[in-house]
Amino acid sequence: MTARSTEFYPERFLQEGRDAEVDMYGKDIRFVPFGAGRRICAGATFAIATVEVMLANLIYHFDWELPSEMEAIGAKVDMSDQFGMTLRRTERLHLVPKIYK
Repeated sequence: MTARSTEFYPERFLQEGRDAEVDMYGKDIRFVPFGAGRRICAGATFAIATVEVMLANLIYHFDWELPSEMEAIGAKVDMSDQFGMTLRRTERLHLVPKIYK
């Protein structure tokens, strides 16, 4: 238990930074305050499915291009990655959506 376990301060769940690896399916010890086992959040699996459908719709309904300033200088997409539990891109990918015709 932490020293401030009876206080409400949601920042305690962000202490490890934005890119911290978290098991989103509720098996991570940091999610115990939100319920575990039979008492886990009922909407967690629905939320994950909703994000997958939203991403699929974005991919289906748009063509994706590099920003015009990157194309003007002839920049290439950096496909290098960082090895870990998952493979992450070394550089962020910036794309511009164009309506699919």
